[in-house]
Amino acid sequence: MGVRDYLEEGIIVFDGAMGTILQDKGLKIGEIPEKLNIESPEIIVETHKKYIESGSKIITTNTFGANELKLKNSGYTVEEIIHGAVKNVKKAIGTKNVYIALDIGPIGELLEPMGTLKFEEAYNIFKNQIIQGVKNGVDLILIETMTDLYEAKAAILAAKENSNLPVFCTMSFEKDKRTFTGCSILSMVMVLQGLGVDALGVNCSLGPKELEPIVEEILKISKVPVMVQANAGLPSIVNGKTIFNISPEEFALYGRRFVEKGVRIIGGCCGTTDKHIKSLVNGLDNVLVKEIKYCPINCICTPTNSVIINGVKVIGERINPTGKKAFKDALVKGNIDYILKEAIVQVESGSDILDVNVGLPEIDEEETMVKVIKEIQGVLNIPLQIDSTNPKVIEKGLRIYNGKAIVNSVNGEDKSLDSILPIVKKYGASVIGLTLDERGIPPTALERFKIAEKIVKRAKEYNISEEDIYIDCLTLTAAAQQEGVKETLKAIEMVKGRLKVKTVLGVSNVSFGLPNRELLNKTFLAASIYAGLDLAIINPMNKEMMDTIISSRVLWDEDKGAKEYINSFESIEDKSNSKDTQDIKEDLFNIILKGIKEEAKDATRRLLTYKEPLNIVNEYIIPALDLIGERYENGDIFLPQLIRSAETVKNSFEIIKEDLSIDSKEQISKGKIILATVKGDIHDIGKNIVKVLLENYNYEIIDLGKDVPKEKIVKEAIKNDVKLIGLSALMTTTVKNMEDTIKDLKEENPEFVVMVGGAVLNHDYANMINADFYAKDAREAVNIARKVLG
Repeated sequence: MGVRDYLEEGIIVFDGAMGTILQDKGLKIGEIPEKLNIESPEIIVETHKKYIESGSKIITTNTFGANELKLKNSGYTVEEIIHGAVKNVKKAIGTKNVYIALDIGPIGELLEPMGTLKFEEAYNIFKNQIIQGVKNGVDLILIETMTDLYEAKAAILAAKENSNLPVFCTMSFEKDKRTFTGCSILSMVMVLQGLGVDALGVNCSLGPKELEPIVEEILKISKVPVMVQANAGLPSIVNGKTIFNISPEEFALYGRRFVEKGVRIIGGCCGTTDKHIKSLVNGLDNVLVKEIKYCPINCICTPTNSVIINGVKVIGERINPTGKKAFKDALVKGNIDYILKEAIVQVESGSDILDVNVGLPEIDEEETMVKVIKEIQGVLNIPLQIDSTNPKVIEKGLRIYNGKAIVNSVNGEDKSLDSILPIVKKYGASVIGLTLDERGIPPTALERFKIAEKIVKRAKEYNISEEDIYIDCLTLTAAAQQEGVKETLKAIEMVKGRLKVKTVLGVSNVSFGLPNRELLNKTFLAASIYAGLDLAIINPMNKEMMDTIISSRVLWDEDKGAKEYINSFESIEDKSNSKDTQDIKEDLFNIILKGIKEEAKDATRRLLTYKEPLNIVNEYIIPALDLIGERYENGDIFLPQLIRSAETVKNSFEIIKEDLSIDSKEQISKGKIILATVKGDIHDIGKNIVKVLLENYNYEIIDLGKDVPKEKIVKEAIKNDVKLIGLSALMTTTVKNMEDTIKDLKEENPEFVVMVGGAVLNHDYANMINADFYAKDAREAVNIARKVLG
């Protein structure tokens, strides 16, 4: 019986932590635990055996960090480590009926646009791990502790494209129900189940009590089995040792509650031992599998923004070269800033989703689609509709897209359905079906309905769910086919009533060739909404069209209390139809807020013609960064947007520094700060983010890197006459090294000020190890620097 069969029958119990056990057995701080697969295999085998004896049915290999980047200086290859790890599990299992999970953790570097690691580079790193796992005979692939949805996608695609094994994927959430990078629960579920994982869920970061509301939310929306591997509570340091506060018995009580709520796969993470798992197994006696009724959700998303289609939503149509000379020129010249401005102004005008069409014969459409999607997603967190008739372009776009997109489109021709629907299914996208076929657009509603029926039937054959199918009944021009307009409305009613799928429509075609087009467009839009339209593809900068949608939400009881309607008309701004995106002259402040990196250079040059460099910094850059930081703290924006704005400031500073004399350059610095990840810890993502933001506030950063001995930190602090030192640690095992570093710094110079940060730390930890400040994130680090250095 395979893992998938076992999952259908009942509850699966995983093992618990590996690192906790290895630390108790003498694993040194900073030592790579995966090396023990080869150097001390008996310790690994013994650990696996204890979990098997405790009742674990799936054992994870000791390969959490077994990727080429983390093993770079280990002396071993990925192939050697994974071979040794699987061999150890097999030895521990013997003849027992226990399965082997290849354990894959995060790479340890941020992917673009937050970092420098390219998506396909991440994919290839995971691919190598998957191939070695399959080669050595694992039964399933466990992708865990992910905080970046994009990285999780790369890992899942690597698993699906290079094996036929079951794939489980879990992410780590904070108490605010978002991951470190801002990914929401709904976005995680939509994307992971769309990509075809066999199970999804949460692990690490929190104890079972803190995870409970997160798990409950996942259970409401997931249509695949849910997995939970909580920590043994929250950690604290006692006599230099990390202690978790939940006993095996209490852990088992929470585990039973999870299963009674509907969780199908349960195990332990940091701090759990074989005793926790044994109590958990015993506590699950006589617990029946709870069947969860799945409630379909029509949802398009980015990692941080989920748009639920439960009323009329707007798809902005302006990123499309059809009939737009300036846009065509921008595509040919590769003027991405022009395209970004089109995207930004549509979002500001009220778009819920943006259509992206870059189809021009004189450009490489595949390459351009990838570039435009990456750039838009680097600036905005709005979901995208990938618009092309070329299956290769669609696949390239879906592969690089971070989230769940809509594909525009398929039609009733078999060739279209067979070439595009498999791509839609593979990447977990939604799809628009056009009610036309090789005969063209049928004149009657009934004929269009029959094509829609065929599209829905064929999509379901590819296991594409109803909630991911949208039908476009197609708008005909009233000037040429007046009778066809009424047929479109009839077709919308038929599709909504009989097929139970959502509808979409490009509205403005109806008025082509007639005077006063806006009047016809808004009238037809209102009629379409009444007929059952869900997604209107329109120009969101047309105020009358947007007003029609806003008012319809009141009349259709979607805008409860008419709050959106009232807010929209309390402070009316003139968004006249003559307004063009490129007429808007952005100042540097807004450019930074929006993260338009290249535009920052030109804006700074313009300001330098009549303002002093330091005045630009104080009047534009610092206020913009403060507002960005405030929005980040409030959860209005997330890490990708924060980093994009910081990179935009970097571009501005490049121009400012060109204009400054050497003396002025020294004057612009607010002081020196040392940043370092402490000895034994090779994780520096958080430190690097802090560095970027501090540099933008004109602090001179001396970055000592990761795995830095305390002696070097003290030496560099003295040498550079530094007042503020920032220390980072991700692992509980390295907090003791942080404490020792602080002790040596204070003994050398009591005036040294130390701020600490990292996933395992909090205010209590910081106080316990005698740090002066705790920085929960990069924004707080800036606030601390201001207090200390001004």
